[in-house]
Amino acid sequence: MTKKKILIISIIAILITAITATCIYVFGTYLPEKKAREERLKAVEEYTRAKLNKYEEENATIADVDVVFLGDSLTDLCDLSIYYPEYKALNRGIGGDTTFTLEKRLKISVYDVKPKAVVMLIGANNFKTMFDNYEDILIKLKTNLPDSKIILVSLTAMSGEFWGAHNEIACFNNVRIKKLAEKYNFSYVDAFTPLYDLDTFGIHPSYTTDGGHLTHEGYLVLSSVIKAKLDEVL
Repeated sequence: MTKKKILIISIIAILITAITATCIYVFGTYLPEKKAREERLKAVEEYTRAKLNKYEEENATIADVDVVFLGDSLTDLCDLSIYYPEYKALNRGIGGDTTFTLEKRLKISVYDVKPKAVVMLIGANNFKTMFDNYEDILIKLKTNLPDSKIILVSLTAMSGEFWGAHNEIACFNNVRIKKLAEKYNFSYVDAFTPLYDLDTFGIHPSYTTDGGHLTHEGYLVLSSVIKAKLDEVL
């Protein structure tokens, strides 16, 4: 067999191997993952739509609201009747929300009920892009709710392989949130420090279920610092 034939056979073998590997990846990994992402996205969209429908129904029957809580899953999973029983409060948190999806639903979520106060905790689902529109949200709140007290809550402390990697970004972002609160004469609540554990360099283990979400003890800590600010502004 000549060297030329050997070279051709080798090239063909390499191409067959590459094509086989590509097929295995596409059909064994890429397509299943793509389908899973699409299913998750569809589930989130359906969940959000159901939440907004619920908010519209509530808005038609409720008045004189003390406080609306705006945010993502940290708010969504918070039972207001347990942690804020002294207030007539509405939970307008939606799990998975980013600053972008929250901005799109401000009217139904908060404008339509004109609460005395708004508590907003958002950004954990889009750390790196949250300031692309965070200030836009603040401008809209100030414009549409001129008589409401706005309370901006910092990002919380986190831990674990996934969430813990964001602590440094969270600290940096919290400085920006505080500065924006000062710029618009809004109130600011530090939720990072009271949840942080110096021994583990992350959120205290007893305060979290997975490094990012909160236990009952975690909500007790968070609600205590938020209620202190609510008592101050209301």
